[in-house]
Amino acid sequence: MVKIILAVTILISGAFAQVEVGGYARNYIGVLTGGDQEYAIIQNTFDLTFSGGSGNVSYFANPYIYESPGSDLNFDLREVYLDIFFTNTDIRIGKQQIIWGKGDGVFITDIVSPKDLNEFLLPDFDEIRTGITALKLNRYVGDQTIELVYIPAFTATVFPAASSIWSRTPVFPMAVSYDYSQKTVPATLENSEVFLKLSGIVSFMDYELMAGYMWDDDPTMHVTPTFDLGVITSVTLTPQHHRLGVGGGSFSTELAGMVFRGEGAYYQGKQFSATNALGLAADLLEKDYIHYLLGVDFSIGSTRFSSQFIQQAIMDYAAAIVQEEAVNTMTLLANRTFLRETITAQLFAYVGLNKYDALIRPSLTYDFADGFEILAGANIFVKDGDIAEDDDPGQFGYFDDNDMLYLKVKYSF
Repeated sequence: MVKIILAVTILISGAFAQVEVGGYARNYIGVLTGGDQEYAIIQNTFDLTFSGGSGNVSYFANPYIYESPGSDLNFDLREVYLDIFFTNTDIRIGKQQIIWGKGDGVFITDIVSPKDLNEFLLPDFDEIRTGITALKLNRYVGDQTIELVYIPAFTATVFPAASSIWSRTPVFPMAVSYDYSQKTVPATLENSEVFLKLSGIVSFMDYELMAGYMWDDDPTMHVTPTFDLGVITSVTLTPQHHRLGVGGGSFSTELAGMVFRGEGAYYQGKQFSATNALGLAADLLEKDYIHYLLGVDFSIGSTRFSSQFIQQAIMDYAAAIVQEEAVNTMTLLANRTFLRETITAQLFAYVGLNKYDALIRPSLTYDFADGFEILAGANIFVKDGDIAEDDDPGQFGYFDDNDMLYLKVKYSF
């Protein structure tokens, strides 16, 4: 397969002089620091981009290959689309990634492209976002842009397999089975998704306003208990996607040498798991919720800092809901370059304020030569030591056993 793709690449490059070819080759190895120091990641990546066009039409394609020992070759297209340009309007049609919002490392209004969570939140975000087949229309009116996105077929979040170290399956004190008959959303006109965004720049800030009628990318688990002589002996989990309405926006502005950012959205119609009279998380309650962040970016000398406060809060909260009424998180970033920007030291962290858990990600990047870089880093998951054995350790504390050292060697061309 790799030889065929390389041959096609060479033929295309030679046959079409206007084709611009880029991409990268990367080796990525990650080893767990606990237990037997198992390799959690051994991955070779070959990522290509093709672009070109003439007149009012251009195209872009991004095929990629992931190869891991003992696994099937993963060959796919991240994006492949056509752009058509008019005087005050652009149209993009095909498989594409759509990025909205001002937040770093969080999805609030950046929800048009679903996520690939096979490796949790560890990959680069252009690899976490999955491409969707969509029609995107941009209309330019002065300093403002009106963006309309129509998605004919729903694409869900990709979750890790049950055997993965990144899988987080619901825990019940009895046998569990799955019914996937309701998981697929049929590709019909009625089931399509639509998003609208207005963005612009005024004298003191740039802003985005958005709205959408969408499917929840993350399925809700419908729980059906089985009784025997009045006692629950097993449960059946049926994942199902539900409709959501969403409206929100974001802004950024500079003041006294610092950049202040904000982003927020109101979600209508979310299904939340709730405990029933038997104490089992088998009920669902429909509630609205808000998700927002406030952030600031600034520099001290040659060191760049960034911090965000993020909250997700459920409206009209009920005590039976499993999730807490408000989930609070912070992100912290410090970045500095050395030796004429050939070495970059960075520290990024998610900190859960409800459970006092965290994901801390120090890294060091060395630009060895033009296009060639070596990146060494760690993923450190922190769990509050006072959390009871049967209590929720938090989004990051759950993976406390997955601390990892990793090395990436990458050549871009």
